[in-house]
Order: sequence, then structure tokens, then C-alpha cells
Amino acid sequence: MTQETITVNTPLGVALITGNDKGISKVSISKTSDVELSNSDTIPKHFQETVSQLDSYFEGKRASFDLQITPEGTDFQQKVWKELTKIPFGETRSYMDIAKKLGNPKAIRAVAAANGKNPLWIIIPCHRVIGSDGSLTGYAGGLWRKKWLLEHESPVKQQSLF
Repeated sequence: MTQETITVNTPLGVALITGNDKGISKVSISKTSDVELSNSDTIPKHFQETVSQLDSYFEGKRASFDLQITPEGTDFQQKVWKELTKIPFGETRSYMDIAKKLGNPKAIRAVAAANGKNPLWIIIPCHRVIGSDGSLTGYAGGLWRKKWLLEHESPVKQQSLF
């Protein structure tokens, strides 16, 4: 079945949403600023719920997503992504935590690699995975976006000191 892509504005840049009436297969953030936005009046029906839920998330009114998703990946990647969806809003886990949950603490690098291949930005919350030492580690959308997302989800809203 043919997939199509729409573009919507978010506080972190333009999101590209790909899917069809079977589900959403990809949500990513554009690396450039010259992307034309989809006309909100002509967004296909099968994308409307995704756009609505993303809007609610960014407005601080949604803590989880309830969407039909169809991410493509290996069996191991699928297991990692499923585990990521279990990380509660406002909380973080380390790559080691995820590896242990999957029953293989030695798979920490494989977990990190699968995390980096997550095709569903925000919906599968890979931004909630940090280093064992609490550091913000690699993030495909840029560490500034990861920091923004974690602060957005923080139950304690702190004023920036800098």
C-alpha cells in the first residue's frame, strides 16, 4: 500500500509524518527549515489523529499516544521500541535499564543502536533514554531537542538560570 507524507509545524521544527490508512510508519524532524507545510485543510483523514495528538502533546495536554503505528525494523529493534513505549511520561531510563528489561545486559550497544533507528519521533519516546551517568547522550534530532523534550515532560518546571 502506498505511503504518503505530510508536514506539520511543531515547537521544535517541521515534523514529517509518513503513513497510510493502516497506520503511521514514520515521524521525523526536518533537518532544514525550507520545508513547505501541508495545508491543514487538506490533511488526509488517516493523519488527522496523529496531528491532533502531537498538538496536544506540545500543548502539555497529552502524556502518551494512542495511535495505529507500523514502524519497520528488525525483531530486536521492535522489542526495544516496544520497551521504550513503557517509559512513563516525565521519567527516563538508561540504555542499560532497557538492555536489562530485555534480558540481556550485554546488549547495551545494540539497544543504543536500535534507539537511534527509532522511526517514530516522540511517539516512541527515545528521548527518554539517557546515559547510565544521567548524561544526555546522542539524539538524532539534536541534543537541544532532547533537552527541550525532557524539560517539557518534567513534572517540576524550573526556571532556567542561564
